Amino acid sequence: MTTNHPKTHPQTIARAPAEGNSSDATVRLRRAADGFKQRSLEDSNCVVLLVDDQLMIGEMVRRALADEPDIVFHFCSEPGAAVMTAERIAPTVILQDLVMPGVEGLTLVREYRACEAIRNTPIIVLSSREDPATKHDAFAVGANDYVVKLPDKIELIARIRYHSQAYLSRRQRDAAYKALHESQRELMAANIELQRLSSMDGLTGLNNRRRFDEYALTEWHRALRERAPFGLLLIDVDKFKTYNDAHGHLAGDELLRRIAQTIRNCCRRPEDLPARYGGDEFAVVMPGVEVSALNAVAERLRLAVQDLKIEHGSSMAAPYVTLSVGGAVTVPSEEDGLLDLVAIADRNMYEAKAKGRNKSVVHE
Repeated sequence: MTTNHPKTHPQTIARAPAEGNSSDATVRLRRAADGFKQRSLEDSNCVVLLVDDQLMIGEMVRRALADEPDIVFHFCSEPGAAVMTAERIAPTVILQDLVMPGVEGLTLVREYRACEAIRNTPIIVLSSREDPATKHDAFAVGANDYVVKLPDKIELIARIRYHSQAYLSRRQRDAAYKALHESQRELMAANIELQRLSSMDGLTGLNNRRRFDEYALTEWHRALRERAPFGLLLIDVDKFKTYNDAHGHLAGDELLRRIAQTIRNCCRRPEDLPARYGGDEFAVVMPGVEVSALNAVAERLRLAVQDLKIEHGSSMAAPYVTLSVGGAVTVPSEEDGLLDLVAIADRNMYEAKAKGRNKSVVHE
């Protein structure tokens, strides 16, 4: 790249002397940049990046901003380093010269807008001519303002502050929205977890009795509206009290956990809801099943627990822990008929026990 001006450091200051008094300007720009580096950006409202290949323009802007403690000034004279510099210092406004050696200022405006980190940074295009067509092109590629250089000091500072404050306000708003969205997401996740915990049995991890009652009633009403079948299983661990007395409460708790996991594994449809009904009893709500399907699940549960081969020396049904299962299916015809179905399933469960335990009994 060729230029009539000396090459300068791409970040903040000029490094090589130019003709005439350019060396003095370079020194002043270097000192200014070093001074600005000492300021905390947290204490400033405006961070200005001037991209211009003329040291004289850089010096004039530096002097205009020198008495403004809330404005931090950076200067870049190399167009090839402009985007990288802007990414590094995160300016609140960019002053972009329109005509630079080797690249058009509007090309840099496009590159700023294509860079994620500085896509929304305000850009004031500096031009030496008042041309409507050029203004149109500048705004079309993403410039926020157009100024014939150099404007009056008061006007320049006013424009810098206006665009910087608008940009900072937008960043603060976006940060607030992001924080609000994250808080809402965390609150929703916490509510879901709280709801899950409130519906879960602490010992077995299955749904608790309250959740069973809610879900059964909801599905009952749905089946009533749709004239669909509604199935229910009640499950009792055979001779659990004698197992508990013989092996201790910790072993009894572990037994209930293993049985609960087995029941959960046997409920393969998403609409089936296994729950701990109370003590050593479990229940499964099965919407939309016929008698044959309910009976198949009851047998699958019973055999799965039997196949665990958990020794139970006090049971007369088998040398292992077993289940007695009662089930019932109906097509609801009354709003308050759910309790009647529960009573039928309960009678069928006791019928299974009366037949010697380790049985399943399912009737419509």
